[in-house]
Amino acid sequence: MALSKIWVHVEVNEGAVAPITLEILAKARTLADTVEAFVGGSADGLAETLGAHGASKVWATGDLGGVLQGAHVGAALAAAVGTEAPDAVFFGTTYDGRDIAARLSVKIDKPVISNNVDVELDGDALVVSAPVFGGTQIVKTKFVAGSPAIALFRPKSFVAEEAGGGAAEVAELATVDTGAAGAAQVLDRHVEETSGPKLDEAPVVVAGGRGLGEADKFGMIEELAKLLKGAPGASRAIVDAGWVPYALQVGQTGKVVKPTVYIAAGISGATQHMVGMKGSKNIIAINKDPEAPIFGVADLGIVGDVHKVLPKLIEALQSR
Repeated sequence: MALSKIWVHVEVNEGAVAPITLEILAKARTLADTVEAFVGGSADGLAETLGAHGASKVWATGDLGGVLQGAHVGAALAAAVGTEAPDAVFFGTTYDGRDIAARLSVKIDKPVISNNVDVELDGDALVVSAPVFGGTQIVKTKFVAGSPAIALFRPKSFVAEEAGGGAAEVAELATVDTGAAGAAQVLDRHVEETSGPKLDEAPVVVAGGRGLGEADKFGMIEELAKLLKGAPGASRAIVDAGWVPYALQVGQTGKVVKPTVYIAAGISGATQHMVGMKGSKNIIAINKDPEAPIFGVADLGIVGDVHKVLPKLIEALQSR
């Protein structure tokens, strides 16, 4: 039994629909007869992509004038769900997603479940699945408080697939007066300079950990990633040590990645790290400790010193 309607929050990165939105749209299509999207801001340039991925309509607030969108979109949603009656509202587990979902939950007095990796139907009720205890267990939660169910999903929980539809219809998501709650302005934005594919989208990820020994050795990780047309990543240990920026962290408190190939160099395999990469199709582990937990999830394990193995790999690739 399918639901009647699901609404999906649209994350926008550099003017384009973010991958996490397309992933959630694909899953929503399997659960509901109608899937619609909503965005804080203009829908210009988004309707075609959203329609191609199954959204029949996109609700847009229009330009918000540089304010933080959480209060405005949350209030607009609270007013709209009363008349449009979606059975569920889905968000990505992102900064904006968490902000808006929390505000919507309070305003309409409905529970919100975050950090989910799957969702299914039990009759006409939604059941979401979330990892706990570092990903070693899965907890399933059934929504019984009536609609709409509000749920947030981790990136890479689903596979984005086009539905072949035309451009989504654009409709107005009317904003309401939020008073002081909506007064916060975005004064500036810092965009971190990167090259190559994004960490959470790269087909190959090369990640380094404490076993590298010192910050300067992370250059080997970056060089190998570049040669493989992939992205560098890092364990929480070396991020906390200040060797690399947080944007490179893979794990429960960092990015969740599911590349075709994941190379873990000098990473022992703490549970919180493996939560972020164990969905990779092929895992290659390099560690001098044969008892390192990372070998338990690896498809190929190399027991050796990363300072000897990585230069050999780099040399072999450079000579091709």
